[in-house]
Amino acid sequence: MFLLAHLSDPHLAPLPTPRIGELASKRLLGYLNWVRKRHAIHRRDVLAAIVADLHAAKPDHIAVTGDLVNIALPAEIANAARWLETLGPPAQVSLVPGNHDAYVPGAVELCTGIWASYIAGDAAGGANMRSMDEAFPFLHIRGQVALIGVSTAVATGPFLATGRLGARQITRMSRLLAATADRFRVVLIHHPPHVAPKSRFKRLVDAAAFRDAIASAGAELVIHGHDHVRSLDYIDGPGARVPVIGVPSASAAFGKDHDPAGYNLFRIDGTPAAWTCDVERRGLDVRGAVTVCERFSF
Repeated sequence: MFLLAHLSDPHLAPLPTPRIGELASKRLLGYLNWVRKRHAIHRRDVLAAIVADLHAAKPDHIAVTGDLVNIALPAEIANAARWLETLGPPAQVSLVPGNHDAYVPGAVELCTGIWASYIAGDAAGGANMRSMDEAFPFLHIRGQVALIGVSTAVATGPFLATGRLGARQITRMSRLLAATADRFRVVLIHHPPHVAPKSRFKRLVDAAAFRDAIASAGAELVIHGHDHVRSLDYIDGPGARVPVIGVPSASAAFGKDHDPAGYNLFRIDGTPAAWTCDVERRGLDVRGAVTVCERFSF
């Protein structure tokens, strides 16, 4: 049995005080939004409680699907590197970036360089990548599980949080999926590949091409963040539907208008063509404790 933990969208707090010059971009809107309301939602103590509960479960591996930072200040990116070290060593943590990690042009490349050891594929040995093309998709083989990480993180204009994979990345992802068909294949992605996204301003613009690739090459599981909600969807695979499972923000305080913080545990067992996966959703309750929210299997 292999135990995989998945968390997403920690939006690490507190936000470092930006210099005036760092706000001469889309960051100004993000900073004002943080000061106005997001600082009260994304709390470091909540994230600490989630991570402590996760560590108590002693997973074999941890998947993080992006949005470590808020407006991609260099100080935020450096702070996120230190937080990753507390989460676990690179051999036990796989990471893909989110749209907030690519908040302004050049930010996601900085993230990829500083967080390289958590992103580099097994063949790269944790070396620094010179470009996004070298970084994604990556392949991490851990026991009977193949973790394939793709990046949807692209810089966008004000009021947009869309993502994009691109044809090259989708083609390479398909090849990795085909090459690892004898393992339980988990695709890590930030933006959900929904057929009907909640908002066109936050959607994965080439979601249809991603779904086509999964329908052809197959996968056992797709995990994502971005929407900050507990979710379960399915997309077509070559022989059966593939579960697409999302989690809330790992730092979201208990509130009325959003899902409180949580993460998922996947207990993976079996053999090719006979895999089993038990899912345990864990999350923050009204008392501030982290408890079981739901269990199901596929």
